[in-house]
Amino acid sequence: MKSRTAKESLSIATDLVLPSDTNALNGMFGGELLSRMDRICCIAAQRHSGHIAVTVSVNHVAFTNPVPLGSTVTIEAKVSRAFGSSMEIYADVWIEDRLSGKRTKVNEGIYTFVALDKDRNKVAVPELIPETPLEKQRYGAALRRRQLSLVLSGKLEAKEATEIRSLFD
Repeated sequence: MKSRTAKESLSIATDLVLPSDTNALNGMFGGELLSRMDRICCIAAQRHSGHIAVTVSVNHVAFTNPVPLGSTVTIEAKVSRAFGSSMEIYADVWIEDRLSGKRTKVNEGIYTFVALDKDRNKVAVPELIPETPLEKQRYGAALRRRQLSLVLSGKLEAKEATEIRSLFD
């Protein structure tokens, strides 16, 4: 199986925030944004794996700034690391000022997807080759996040978590 780069999975969605997408403060509902992020992350996972991909978990979401009514919102997602049949997908959310065109990052999220065949069996995914400094940083951090999650869920002994062992010593 041929390794792939993060940019090969890059998926971008741009949309408007309409009144039905907002809460009483005229900001986008968090759940609406999560749903949009989930869909674009799914596309990134499917591009990387070449298979159906389903959400396993939402590992982290940071609602840094509101997404106001009328905003142009762009979600950019790409695979940050591949593990056997699963993939970590990192999504960045931006809003764009209509007049200046200036983009502001307002949110980010980290999702885990698993690749499945038509019978819903897990399938192996290509390894990821990070290229840019940011991709390399996210690639390394993905392994630490995965090991921490496995230790906390009891699926991995702390002494076996090579990347985070020092946290438990």
